Amino acid sequence: MADGPLIVQSDRTVLLEVAHPDAESARHELAIFAELERAPEHIHTYRITRLGLWNARAAGHDAEDMLATLERWSRFPVPPSVSIDIAETVGRYGRLVIDRNRVEDGGEGELILKSTDAAVLAEVSKNKRIQPLLIGHPSPDTFVVDAWARGHIKQELLKIGWPAEDLAGYTPGTPHPIDLADEGEGAEWTLRPYQRQAVDIFTEGGSGVVVLPCGAGKTLVGAAAMAETKTTTLILVTNTVSARQWRDELLRRTSLTPEEIGEYSGQAKEIKPVTIATYQILTAKRKGEYAHLALLDALDWGLIVYDEVHLLPAPVFKLTADLQARRRLGLTATLVREDGREGDVFSLIGPKRFDAPWKEIEAQGFISPAVCYEVRVDLPTGDRLEYAAAADDERYRLAATAQAKIGVVRQLVERHEGERILIIGQYLDQIDVLAEALNAPKITGQTPVDEREELYQAFRVGEISVLVVSKVANFSIDLPEASVAIQVSGSFGSRQEEAQRLGRLLRPKKSGNTASFYTLIARDTVDQDFAQNRQRFLAEQGYAYTILDAHSLAA
Repeated sequence: MADGPLIVQSDRTVLLEVAHPDAESARHELAIFAELERAPEHIHTYRITRLGLWNARAAGHDAEDMLATLERWSRFPVPPSVSIDIAETVGRYGRLVIDRNRVEDGGEGELILKSTDAAVLAEVSKNKRIQPLLIGHPSPDTFVVDAWARGHIKQELLKIGWPAEDLAGYTPGTPHPIDLADEGEGAEWTLRPYQRQAVDIFTEGGSGVVVLPCGAGKTLVGAAAMAETKTTTLILVTNTVSARQWRDELLRRTSLTPEEIGEYSGQAKEIKPVTIATYQILTAKRKGEYAHLALLDALDWGLIVYDEVHLLPAPVFKLTADLQARRRLGLTATLVREDGREGDVFSLIGPKRFDAPWKEIEAQGFISPAVCYEVRVDLPTGDRLEYAAAADDERYRLAATAQAKIGVVRQLVERHEGERILIIGQYLDQIDVLAEALNAPKITGQTPVDEREELYQAFRVGEISVLVVSKVANFSIDLPEASVAIQVSGSFGSRQEEAQRLGRLLRPKKSGNTASFYTLIARDTVDQDFAQNRQRFLAEQGYAYTILDAHSLAA
């Protein structure tokens, strides 16, 4: 009998023995189609989900590949029920196809839903939520879909377990010349192999999501996709600082000029062949109506790029349902969504087309190595009594903002003197206290955009070495020389936030130093419970957390 690191169970959970010599190899292959549920010290628990299997299938992995992974690394025989279930679930993807009727004059034909499986077609056509979207039945294997319902029907089909493959094509949009600048052999820079692979796979698939670690160059993947499609492009980003970083990178890496790139945000309302807009402006309402919806039809966009697609606000999904004729590229470091809407990303933006594991990119030298620490802090007796007497909804705030963490932050800053350090918190009053205690500048949502950019730039060039930031710095902020992050509080158990915060440290360093990521936890509180959930995604990527006692830092 094989002595592998996995135990596959009939409920579709998979146990991974962390200390096994083959654990990393097995984790790498397993993460393609399974999601990590729990990650304590010795045994990690994965679950094989339908969406995980379909995403893997869309990325080019078939059922035989996935079963081979389980059989290769499993300590015991894979339960037959799991093998059958995987094969049947993966086999559901693509049994239904959304396409167009071909017309002789070369025009755009009707939108159709077709299948060679008459039983499946009959089942879905009788569904109460799908039936109103079908407006004709020209042949036994084909239904005509209402022209507006391309996105909506994909959502509904996924909900009932029949993900459709969308082959209906895309509008080319208004052509616009875009080339990568000085790219190639002998030039100052070149696309990395995984970036080129991601672009090629996206271009072939037409729409979908590219998953790359923070610092691995997602913006360059977006720029290269634009150079491939050569069309008017709408780029949606998280905030104005991110919009300006995108603009700077496009000017540096492509043939685009300042006159060709517009910013559409709270500060500016420019519409150019390449327009960078914030999610906030797109979801802003006036008198109950979305005030800037016209942006989606302002030009004949051929490509829409969704930066940080894991943070896509709910209203943007609804708007995206009507944009199915446009090519859509989602960029993210993690497909984890705390609202559970991964299925909407799959059906409306597109399936996962490419996913590069963090540790693999690190091994290639393209992102910095990082060590993660969980520092456990004891609450003084008075604080513990206050915590014990508090209502459930107040306990996390009390634990996360414990005064006892301030002294520990000071010790860690002293330990890493001379390095670029980010102190990250969730609560504004805690950020104020930390900034004052460390005599360091702070950035919150209330900091004007121009001041934020000045502080970020001062940090980049070393004029300031410690910066206290709120969750506004979680995403799309390029601080390549940051080598230490100290997380004092966060958004409860958010896995995506943990990934983004570590990501601030992963830009390659000129010094080549290993990055240090500290999370301060109030011992024996809900702070500790939430931390375990936060760490799940990074554990899936192969990062282990070393537990430190705060008292040991002073030793």
